[in-house]
Amino acid sequence: MRVPVGEDADRWITRTGCRRVLFVVHNVTSATRLLDVLPLFHSDVRVQMFATCTGSSPFLAGVPELLARAGLPVLPWEQAKDTDFDLVVSASYGGELGSLRGKLTILSHGTGYNKRLAAPDSPVSRTTEPPVFGLAPDWLLEDGRPLATATVLSHPEQLDRLRSTCPEAAPTAVLAGDPCYDRILAALPQRDRFRRALGVGPGQRLIVVSSTWASRSLFGGDPAGGADEPGAADLLPWLLSRLAAELPADEYRTAAVLHPNIWYGHGPGQVQAWLDSARRAGLEAIPPLDGWRQALIAADCVLGDHSSVTYYAASIGIPVVLGAFPQEDLDPRSPVAALGRTAPRLLRRGSLCAQIDRAIDAHHPDRYKALAEQTSSSPGESAVLLRRLFYDLMGIPEPEAHPALLDPLPLPPYTPTRVTAPIRVLVRQLSADPPELAVTRYAVVGDAPDPDPARDPAAPAGTAHSAADEETRETGRLSVADVVVRRAAEDDARLGPPAAWASEALDRYPYCGLVAYVDGPDRCVVRTREGDLVRLSAATDPDGRPDLCDPAVYASALHAWLTDGHTLDAALPAITVRTGTAAHHVTVEPLPQPPPSAGSHASDSASSPRSRSAPIRSPFSS
Repeated sequence: MRVPVGEDADRWITRTGCRRVLFVVHNVTSATRLLDVLPLFHSDVRVQMFATCTGSSPFLAGVPELLARAGLPVLPWEQAKDTDFDLVVSASYGGELGSLRGKLTILSHGTGYNKRLAAPDSPVSRTTEPPVFGLAPDWLLEDGRPLATATVLSHPEQLDRLRSTCPEAAPTAVLAGDPCYDRILAALPQRDRFRRALGVGPGQRLIVVSSTWASRSLFGGDPAGGADEPGAADLLPWLLSRLAAELPADEYRTAAVLHPNIWYGHGPGQVQAWLDSARRAGLEAIPPLDGWRQALIAADCVLGDHSSVTYYAASIGIPVVLGAFPQEDLDPRSPVAALGRTAPRLLRRGSLCAQIDRAIDAHHPDRYKALAEQTSSSPGESAVLLRRLFYDLMGIPEPEAHPALLDPLPLPPYTPTRVTAPIRVLVRQLSADPPELAVTRYAVVGDAPDPDPARDPAAPAGTAHSAADEETRETGRLSVADVVVRRAAEDDARLGPPAAWASEALDRYPYCGLVAYVDGPDRCVVRTREGDLVRLSAATDPDGRPDLCDPAVYASALHAWLTDGHTLDAALPAITVRTGTAAHHVTVEPLPQPPPSAGSHASDSASSPRSRSAPIRSPFSS
């Protein structure tokens, strides 16, 4: 690099005399913490920031893209070692940090220091335990002297452990809070918005699956990771299958928060492939950089392991259930280890849904209060404390005109639930006048059997039917589905207006009794086999916001109403559809029939007088 540093950089740069700050990236995981503190230097024209990558991590995928996104000048590692800096900031101990020229500050890239991990050049024998990462001489000292000028800790309990394990480094310790935790705390009032962004409506529960990396994590599947019974097999396949099979699709929303080392160690495409069945059943895979904190804030329960993410969830009062927890991999004095001794364990031999509901219903917000207090001794103050430290090390005063602030967590894009796996729908009629129906839907994934209506007290036998998204991978199911759904904008030129698609769909799927074109978050247009064309629109919530329940539920409710012998006229002007504890008041509005198109048999039937005969039934309907 020749600008803004290099042999002849002074000839080309515009701002001269700037203090130089270098951010050292080990991998994507550590870089996320550095991105947290980047705003502490914003608006100061006296500071020039740089980034570099040590190249020492086995998880280097994703780093170039992240550095490009940060927009800082990226120094090659060898040039970084030959360049003078006023401040060097790292969130990891990986690489030749002692070769850098500048006052080195080390931040934690998780919630404190908890895991046992041997330094790359300090192998551990079979008879000894690895040292605690970030608190042991293997990591903290070089030639017997502290590696860092400042070792940032978030709580005095970490300082106590540091003094006992590496007293030589204790004088470098600085208590300066946790910027990641502070960003979470500041965003807690946004919980309802984050839930709506993830498509979670009233009466729904958001379940987040969280996993750190390595073989004994929840995602890793090593039975030694603290499974519910000795010698138990890999928990992950069971968990992913039960999320779809046991959790009603309209009463639960599921999301996965996986450590960046999983994403970049195995490849995003591979991780998506492993999660494919669960994703088709509605699981939202949260990207490794953005959105995971918002998902935690929005969650009703976290199924996790010994990760910092799980601990952060407990710290903000979210119920947690541990699917894996290798205590031997942790410092027994750490708060994360204490969480493992406190939180309930996930049991393979029990109902997943029942365990989740029990954890939520029995949870008290203060259950993990003592652990939360050990997350940071200065909650909400890390920006002030860290900037003060950084500027003291650089030897210049802080900018008086600009307060020390962290970036707020952004509002994620709206991502409604999308189930493309076939769906088994169980319906119970609660009332005929006025019409009221309870609907329970389950995604059917792989070779799993369809849910048995006899096992569901909300839906007695004889009220089950099947539904399929037109974009399902299981295309064979479309030919026998009772309800076929298409999701697109009303004016999508590829599909035509909803009425036109509906006529074509009834021709294409002869066993289908009803088709639905979902063209909004709370509405759809349906056409029955008899030719009736109606719009179903859910009433807004009391606050005026749209009902976030999947409109395909309303189409299934109307289908069950009609196949039970009721007329469409009896459903006018509205029906009530219940999913779990939520009631959705749905307007049923007949629409004018479009003119028939040439060669369309469905259009011909639609323009004829309304038929009251039963629709063609799929051989798989019950």
